[in-house]
Amino acid sequence: METFLHLNRWLHIAAGFTGFFVAPVALAVRKGGPAHRLWGRVFFWSMLVAGTTAILSACLNGLTFLLLTGVFSLYLAQFGYRSLYHKRMGTEHQKPELYDWSVVTLGLLLFAGTLAYGILSRPFNPVPLVFGGIGLLTTLRQLRGFMRPGPWPAGQWLRNHISGFVGSYIAAVSAFSATSLKFIPFPLNFLWPTLVLVPVLIWMQRRYQPLAA
Repeated sequence: METFLHLNRWLHIAAGFTGFFVAPVALAVRKGGPAHRLWGRVFFWSMLVAGTTAILSACLNGLTFLLLTGVFSLYLAQFGYRSLYHKRMGTEHQKPELYDWSVVTLGLLLFAGTLAYGILSRPFNPVPLVFGGIGLLTTLRQLRGFMRPGPWPAGQWLRNHISGFVGSYIAAVSAFSATSLKFIPFPLNFLWPTLVLVPVLIWMQRRYQPLAA
C-alpha cells in the first residue's frame, strides 16, 4: 500500500505540474488552431490524471480538501472537453445523450453535498461553500441548457468550454497553493486563485464572444 501511495503521489504531482504550465500555453496560441487543440488535449488528460489521483489519495488518507479540489477539477475538465461536442446542441441533429444526463446528475449530487458540508461544518469553513456553490451553479446551468427547447444560444458551447477548462485550472492552482504555499493563511490559500482568475474567465468569455456567433 505504501508503494502504491508513493507512486500515486508522484503521478499526481507530475500531472498537476504538467497542467499548471500547459494551460497558459493553450490560452496563448491561436484559438482553434492545431497548437491550441494539442495543448488543450494535454491539459485535459493532465487534469484527468491529477483529479483521479487526488481523489484516490484523499479517500485513502482522509484529506477532505484534496477530495474537494479533485472532484471539482475533474468535473470541470470533462465539462470543458465535452462542450466541444455540443456545438449543435438542441437542434434536430443533436440532443443530450445518456452520458450528458448521467454526468450532470452526478454533478448536482456531488456539489449539493459539498455545499451542504460547507454549511454544516464546524468550525465554519468557506472553502466547500465556494467550491460547492460554483459547481452547483455550473451543473444547474448545464441542466437548464439540456432541458430548454430549441437550439442553444450562439456560442454557448464555447462559453462552456472556456468555463470548464479555466475552472479546472483554478481548482488545480488552488490545490497547489493549499499544499505548497504555506505562507498564505487559510482560507486565502484556497480562495485567491478564484478571486484572481474568475475575472480573467469573464474577460475571456467576452473577448472570444465574436468567435461564438
